[in-house]
Amino acid sequence: MKITILTLFPEMFTPLFGSVIGRAVNAGKLNIEIVNIRDYAENKHAKCDDYPFGGGAGMVMMPQPIGAAIKAADPEHRAHRIYLSPKGKTFTQDKAFGLLQSEHLLLLCGHYEGVDQRVIDLYIDEEISIGDYVLTGGELPAMVVCDCVARYVDGVISGGSLAEETFGENGLEYPQYTRPSVYEGVAVPEVLLSGNHADIDKWRREQSAKLTAQRRPDLKGGNK
Repeated sequence: MKITILTLFPEMFTPLFGSVIGRAVNAGKLNIEIVNIRDYAENKHAKCDDYPFGGGAGMVMMPQPIGAAIKAADPEHRAHRIYLSPKGKTFTQDKAFGLLQSEHLLLLCGHYEGVDQRVIDLYIDEEISIGDYVLTGGELPAMVVCDCVARYVDGVISGGSLAEETFGENGLEYPQYTRPSVYEGVAVPEVLLSGNHADIDKWRREQSAKLTAQRRPDLKGGNK
């Protein structure tokens, strides 16, 4: 999979290339391209924002640099183009699985008061929000979407690690424990040390259902 991210602040994406995602990129399992929108501005000072027509606070990102960057990165519109926006549909695990079907994702990061609406109308396939709050820009949401989707690209993470996890079956994941078996007087549940895999699986299902019912009853897993 290829993921192209368009931004005014490419330096913000350095952490994205650490750990698991960085190893996947280095191994050729994932291609992440960071595009600086300013490189496509046609004005003398590479200006990418201006005052909004009709007045109002803040600045709006201009259409020309964004449109030129999108056309250069995806000239034949083969990518699924996403604008990270608080006005978009909320990002979910199911949505991540859906995006995984695209060979190329293009993520546009807004900034300031947003982008000229004509960019959205002409070039964007959908808007996505990572939650009901407002951030200073779309860079952090783009990293969230990129990280979540990239985890499921073949070879990025071992299949065993993905088999049972939070939201995987519309429920929260069961508690996890490791060594030592007793820490500050608190012991690991005996069933996990029993070696009886049937009992362990049953305990994990029960714990998952309990946590989901307590914390996220809106999820289907709460009805297990």
